[in-house]
Amino acid sequence: MTALFALATSLLWGLADFGGGLLTRRTPALTVVVVSQAIAAVVLGVIVVFTGAWSEAGDQLWFAAAAGVVGPIALICFYKALALGPMGVVSPLGTVGVAVPVGVGLFLGERPGLMQVAGIAVAVLGVVLAGGPQLRGAPVQRQAILLTLIAAFGFGTVFALIAEASTTTTGLFLALFVQRVVNVGAGGLALYASSRRGVATLPEGGFPWRSLPALGFVGLADVAANGTYVVAAHHGPVTVAAVLASLYPVVTALAARGILRERLRAVQAAGAGLALVGTLLLATG
Repeated sequence: MTALFALATSLLWGLADFGGGLLTRRTPALTVVVVSQAIAAVVLGVIVVFTGAWSEAGDQLWFAAAAGVVGPIALICFYKALALGPMGVVSPLGTVGVAVPVGVGLFLGERPGLMQVAGIAVAVLGVVLAGGPQLRGAPVQRQAILLTLIAAFGFGTVFALIAEASTTTTGLFLALFVQRVVNVGAGGLALYASSRRGVATLPEGGFPWRSLPALGFVGLADVAANGTYVVAAHHGPVTVAAVLASLYPVVTALAARGILRERLRAVQAAGAGLALVGTLLLATG
């Protein structure tokens, strides 16, 4: 069951990232996040009402609320990075955030093994190789790498928080609902502040109503991925769940190559691959 749900997490996150990256090329990232998460919040709200999940309310929901604050920041950074592209480099680098759950384990008394130390070194080398060739004379691509790393550690923090927010299925629905409500609240305030500063929050043609189904898919796929990851982590070793769930960039990269026909330089592809290898070593160590 752990493998099944973790692989489902990879598929859902990979498709959500690809869709979010495409939408952000036409619509501001903050708007994509707020609208997609609002749709997910409405659906989760209906589920919470019909399952009676309110009975699971408790102090653990503060973890969900904290995840709701960190999540939009990570998503906005990641979608902006994906829009700058190429997705085949940005998405694999996003897996470096698995270092956060590893760090939590160290704080709780675990000690890194040789495999984890090797994973850190390999992941850092992957970041350098994937970003290095684009840094010279290309500040936009430097920005993409920075945004990706911020997003990665944000995602890792969300993983650690949401895993502590529930222990039952109905409690998971409630935790995900609270997380999304906070997502929308925080994102909405940021959207309002941006509009007050004169920053464009919509495309030139107005709200992209034709993109509403795609926005709904991105939001629902993201929340479903969070749910399947928690289920996977609760039904088996967290290391196994983390390894399999961290494969989502492969889905994004394959979608980018198959649909967008993206081509990567050899050194970039090698760097992205090393980042993935480093992630796997961190999780399995």
